[in-house]
Amino acid sequence: MSRHVCTRWAFDLGTWTPTLPQLTQAVAAIQPEERTRLMKFHFIDDFLSSLIGRLLMRKYVSVCTSTAYHQVQFARDVRGKPYWVRGQSESPPLSFNVSHQGRLVLMAGITASAPVDDTDTADNEATDFGIGTDVMKIEYGGGKSLSDFFRLMKGKFSAQEWSYIGRPQHNEPAQLKAFMRHWCLKEAYVKELGVGITVDLEKISFSVDTTHSLVGAVSPLIGTTLRCNDKPMDNWHFEEHLLEEKYCAAIAFRNCLPQDHGRFEMLRFDELIAKSADAAELDSSLVAYCKEALLKPHKSDR
Repeated sequence: MSRHVCTRWAFDLGTWTPTLPQLTQAVAAIQPEERTRLMKFHFIDDFLSSLIGRLLMRKYVSVCTSTAYHQVQFARDVRGKPYWVRGQSESPPLSFNVSHQGRLVLMAGITASAPVDDTDTADNEATDFGIGTDVMKIEYGGGKSLSDFFRLMKGKFSAQEWSYIGRPQHNEPAQLKAFMRHWCLKEAYVKELGVGITVDLEKISFSVDTTHSLVGAVSPLIGTTLRCNDKPMDNWHFEEHLLEEKYCAAIAFRNCLPQDHGRFEMLRFDELIAKSADAAELDSSLVAYCKEALLKPHKSDR
């Protein structure tokens, strides 16, 4: 299995209260159709999370392909999954995925270590690889007891997964953490496939790495394995991360391995934006758009 270059970036929304100029500059960097999508969010939290996700994608493609930041173009496939419009670029193939929950926005990307020769076909190992990522806040506020919640979710996990989640040595916080670890892994897997949580999740069974507890000091864990319909999925590799005590994340690698198992790097807002000579002359309609966005309410649980 080929080893590729993996990038892991994160952004903490709790560190950023956007000013109108900052927000306008950020919105100016994304494509018009994406602005339309963003404005449909009711809460400013979701608006900003999705905006940062788009900036992370743009920076990633720009850095990996040496394409000018403002010339990077994205489109969406039939399932709505964004992809980079390569055009005539001779850069190595790449794959990326974004996830956000609570304060955190993550982007994981994987890039072939060398350009692909024209003779390679689309189903060649050199090009047929991908990545998915997911982040979950380790908390439960559903109103029901945790045991009642688990009963409702019974059909989403295999018997083996429930056996691990409900191990006798697990108190309720440990059970919740184990549950979120598994949910992260399933989300990362189906997000790489681009199908969403529409498959039979009970048939997707993970055996999480038990060599260590998932704590920051040993993150990421890399020993997790997957069986689908009881068949070992040896072409998949997984990382489990603990970003801080209340956030776990997973990365799913299909048909590839990362060259290293690094941690997520926290970026600042100014690292996501390319300086523009005409930043002071932004379209007045964008300023009005951002003023409207800033009027959106915050979620009560932020």
